[in-house]
Amino acid sequence: MTLTALALNCTLKTRTAKDPSSTDRMLKLLADAMEPLGVTTDFLQLADFDIKPGVTSDEGHGDDWPGIRHKILDADILVMGTPIWMGQPSSVCKRALERMDAFLEEKDDEGRMVSYGRVAAVAVVGNEDGAHHVSAELFQALNDVGFTIPANAVTYWVGEAMGSVNFVDLEDIPDVVRSTLDLVARNTVHAARLFKAHPYPGEGG
Repeated sequence: MTLTALALNCTLKTRTAKDPSSTDRMLKLLADAMEPLGVTTDFLQLADFDIKPGVTSDEGHGDDWPGIRHKILDADILVMGTPIWMGQPSSVCKRALERMDAFLEEKDDEGRMVSYGRVAAVAVVGNEDGAHHVSAELFQALNDVGFTIPANAVTYWVGEAMGSVNFVDLEDIPDVVRSTLDLVARNTVHAARLFKAHPYPGEGG
């Protein structure tokens, strides 16, 4: 069974930024870990898009969110990657979660939230404490809007506080990060296969 994943890179950088994105590196490592398990991953760097503020699926002229929403709902797996800023998910990440709030009111033909049956995982990078807090925020928000969170569904790296070395600068990925990436990949893909074969019941099911 072939699965698809969408990785949302919530870095504050655009693709034309001078410095590479540590979040992008972590997301690509997770995609590499899922690929042998039959998953193809598409990547979006959200800072490249005009995502209007709001809580609906279409905020009008110039809003790029409807196309992003379509890609989210087309994928079996959603991976949200964010840097840590001020101990929290990035503002770009929060904007995307706010827009997914619309899923609460959007139902399929069987009365299920349109996001049901999809699983989500989280990737976090930063040079300060806060990875557990950030993943907790994302887990709760993603679960609220209908995604299923597998066991151990977060991979992260946190460097020295106030340090100058970023994840993207590392020559060698720490063994504990690689083992965690493999664990997240296995659990996320396993859950995605289960839900693709056996969706949540609808109303009266």
